[in-house]
Amino acid sequence: MSLSDHMVDRRKLRRTVTFWRILAFVAAGLAIFAVASSLGGRGLMRGSGPHIARVAIEGVITGDKDTISLLDEVAASDASALILSLESPGGTTTGSEKLYDAIRRVAAKKPVVGVVGNLAASGAYIAALGTDRIFASGNSLVGSIGVLFQFPNFSKLLDTVGVKMEEVKSSPLKAAPNGFEPTSPEARAALAALVSDSFDWFKGLVKERRHMSDDELKAVADGRVFTGRQAIGNKLIDAMGGEKEAIAWLESEKGVDKSLPVRDWKKAPGLERLGLLGSAAAAARLFGFESISAALQQQAELAETRKLGGLVSLWQIQ
Repeated sequence: MSLSDHMVDRRKLRRTVTFWRILAFVAAGLAIFAVASSLGGRGLMRGSGPHIARVAIEGVITGDKDTISLLDEVAASDASALILSLESPGGTTTGSEKLYDAIRRVAAKKPVVGVVGNLAASGAYIAALGTDRIFASGNSLVGSIGVLFQFPNFSKLLDTVGVKMEEVKSSPLKAAPNGFEPTSPEARAALAALVSDSFDWFKGLVKERRHMSDDELKAVADGRVFTGRQAIGNKLIDAMGGEKEAIAWLESEKGVDKSLPVRDWKKAPGLERLGLLGSAAAAARLFGFESISAALQQQAELAETRKLGGLVSLWQIQ
């Protein structure tokens, strides 16, 4: 073989390798697109016929329309019961209220049990209150009955650097507090009234759903979390256990056949709604990098937490 023939063969080989590389990237792109499409269309493991539906409430609760719609679909389905798997520190107070209302709509048509994993606090406990019976493990954390309004205040920093925010507004409480000036007593009082009103609603819900006296409610409504062992003694949960115990209760108390399959009902937004971190997490999961995917997803959820505005029912360790 002459040198020229050898060079021609190398060029052909490079073109072939390049072609297959491009094809591999296109295939990967199509695979990601397929995953996004299936997620956007709710890739649900539903099936037909009687079954026990399982819906996971995870991460920060915002009362998003996808979760609410999913629960409404469960209510209208042929599922015999719903297991609500709770793993959340809470979220916005309004979002938690919407979630509670959706769970009660399901409970009006079929039995609903809540199963706490590691944590069902604040807004997630509001969701648990919507179920017919709450199960938790001994070291699960539940409770954190309370409402929070947080806002940063940069007024001292601005004074230090010599910057002042000028404003013209219709009344003293318009857009107050704004973080650019010390919070006035009137603004703080207005915020306290908002927090107090939502807190009263939260406490009323706990008292009604958990059949507590005023003294029993006062003992648990100070914002702290309780372990499952503590919670059962304080009437915050009904029984110790997990999904197995929940299914046994559904059979003994609600007549649900324990041999029915448990099927996941999943709401999953398309990649375009996950943001950069969420999209990267989905791509990493697609290619089998589970640990990287989990880390990216955790960061994506943390970023979403920072976007929360208004009153929140959220348990967090600073």
